[in-house]
Amino acid sequence: MPGLENIIVGLDIGTTKICAVVGDVSEDKVDIIGIGTHPSIGLRKGVVVNIEATVESIKKAVEEAELMAGCEISSVYAGIAGGHITGFNSHGIIAIKGEEITQNDVDRVIDAARAVAIPMDREVIHVLPQEFIVDDQSGIHNPVGMAGVRLEAKIHIVTGAVASAHNIVKCANRAGLDVYDIVLQSIASGESVLTEEEKDLGTVLLDLGGGTTDLTIFSNNNIKHTFVLALGGNNLTNDIAVGLRAPLAEAEKIKTKYGTCLPMNISNDDTIEVPGTGGRKNRKLPRQILGEILEPRMEEIFTLIKREIYRAGMENLITSGVVVTGGTALLDGVTEIAESIFNVPTRMGKPTGITGLVDVVNNPMYATGVGLVLYGAKNQSDNKFRIRDTNIFNRVMFRMKKWLKEVL
Repeated sequence: MPGLENIIVGLDIGTTKICAVVGDVSEDKVDIIGIGTHPSIGLRKGVVVNIEATVESIKKAVEEAELMAGCEISSVYAGIAGGHITGFNSHGIIAIKGEEITQNDVDRVIDAARAVAIPMDREVIHVLPQEFIVDDQSGIHNPVGMAGVRLEAKIHIVTGAVASAHNIVKCANRAGLDVYDIVLQSIASGESVLTEEEKDLGTVLLDLGGGTTDLTIFSNNNIKHTFVLALGGNNLTNDIAVGLRAPLAEAEKIKTKYGTCLPMNISNDDTIEVPGTGGRKNRKLPRQILGEILEPRMEEIFTLIKREIYRAGMENLITSGVVVTGGTALLDGVTEIAESIFNVPTRMGKPTGITGLVDVVNNPMYATGVGLVLYGAKNQSDNKFRIRDTNIFNRVMFRMKKWLKEVL
């Protein structure tokens, strides 16, 4: 049985499925030793709408992962998405007191950059440093130890609705789990599917989920922009249900089995059988109809994302192209449509940089779960406390002790 202190669990709370991925972390590798999935009932567009149903789904996914990994799961890194997520860039400047820049100066400049007015109903989920500038010398990743008079920081702040973040923590707590940290799902996916070269050159990562499409732009090994579009695979299923007059559950099966976004690639003889509703007979229809339903919706999603990239002025940062991941990326023709809309090379992203159950998780739908484990392995040392409703007091005490130490 693996040592519990090396176990990191990613909990991807998605609109269509809840997925728990267990990783055994050693110095040089992350070993995936367990995975559990369960259909998600209590979420809509990435936001919890039914706590009881979500708790049950989390419990079942975690139990399955525990059985496979042969260990007990008590704490997780949870993913968050939804249309309420917004990201923006900020900038802070401080004067340097001593001879050289210390870690304390870096913390101060990040605090200065994050001192922006955020509405009461929103909370900061991530503060991601992009670069530091020492006396007009830009492009510095770690300024500690450098000499200078003025230190500037450029950061990216991701905020979300307080209620949505608390509901995710509440669901995990009710399922008997502590939450180490809440992580934006597209940032987690980037950990598992992007190469270092892609993060450096400039890449658009699109996480195509059931309820949302998450956009993250990476450049110079930093996150430059984040955005969540409240459209996803469920909209495609809904279009099929309306277009073919089929029940939603059957429309989902038809989408996964026969779905395609490229009607011109299908022969005229190809047919699908559509179950009738309310006791009506089954109907045979040409498979091309599916392509004609799915192609415009997929084009709409990518066009809206492209509009967001241009609105943010990031169109020149995507040198190495687009990477699509998430369950909806498995749909036939998605990469081709993305390539035609964005006019850059596009590939499908599958989790890499792991060992263990590689063949099991070699699928875009597990990108976020595996990414949460990799994110946890990277940021393990930062987590001195866990997020829990009752732990707010402990958190304040911890920060006060740290502050007193610095003062004294």
